[in-house]
Amino acid sequence: MKKIDIFNHIWPKPFHDALIDHVGETTDITRRSEAVPMMTNLDRRFEVMDMFGEDYCQILSLASPPFEKYADPAKSLDLARIASDSMAELCQQYPDRFPGFIGSAVMNNPDALVEEARRNVEDLGAVGMQIFTNVDGKPLDLPEFEPFFEYMAGSGKAVWLHPARGANFPDYLTEDRSEYEIWWTFGWPYETSVAMARLVFSGLFDRHPGLNVVTHHAGGMVPYFEGRVGPGWDQMGARTTDRDLAAVRKALKRPHLEYFKDFKADTATFGSASAIRHSIEFFGEDNVLFASDAPFDPEAGPMYIRETIRILDEMDLSNETRRKIYQDNAVKLLGLTL
Repeated sequence: MKKIDIFNHIWPKPFHDALIDHVGETTDITRRSEAVPMMTNLDRRFEVMDMFGEDYCQILSLASPPFEKYADPAKSLDLARIASDSMAELCQQYPDRFPGFIGSAVMNNPDALVEEARRNVEDLGAVGMQIFTNVDGKPLDLPEFEPFFEYMAGSGKAVWLHPARGANFPDYLTEDRSEYEIWWTFGWPYETSVAMARLVFSGLFDRHPGLNVVTHHAGGMVPYFEGRVGPGWDQMGARTTDRDLAAVRKALKRPHLEYFKDFKADTATFGSASAIRHSIEFFGEDNVLFASDAPFDPEAGPMYIRETIRILDEMDLSNETRRKIYQDNAVKLLGLTL
């Protein structure tokens, strides 16, 4: 069977060149991305991929951070176009290695947002679009982003949800920055979970029932907190007196826990077997897809791929379930032809 890695990251050379030309020098998480050879060096990427045989392939997507961290709306659109054109070209040149790519939505440019998504999906053949859990601090359930979700639901292509949070988000209100990279370790799973909740309780999935969202890192915190998410939120409104939050929950067409279980999740868990197990138990075997988060690991690519494959191969799963996670779920969701 194929092993289709649906959430890993790349900076194609034309995009990397344009990025450096724009920012001059990378810093913080942008520098971290640039420092990994597999991110920008295609030969190194092929070397790593070859370690896992000809059945291993990758769906390409850009790495963090979101465009708005280093570009205005116009420049963000320019960079997004370069990235998508470059990834599409790589897929055309190496279809066995890269059977598809995920476009990057320019969420900070609402005027161009839908048209660029359409260009990616309909002109370039993108299998979906990547967004981040907030847009320069704005939540995803604002009206200005609704046309994007409407288009994606109608297109039949999924939205990839990547966490975004930096050291400028403090751990305590009395401080001005996060310490010890807590913003990443605990902040990113929290960011993912918050974004999922906002999409659910805003009624987005009722308005656009065809929308599919793929959550990074096995669905953040949600699978671990099923009791709080489910029965705990059954009491929504009991803890709040200035608003009628019970009406929000009751306005949904289905029990709220069902919406959370409809999200897709990947297996990019930094080598955590328990996280993958929880994800399969919560979302179900039809909603979990193989992903490694390469090349962000101590070995600059191989370790997360190797460990994720080892976990899935050693886990007590039926061959049918394992095949779904490695291949079949991706083929169905992404519309791939193998």
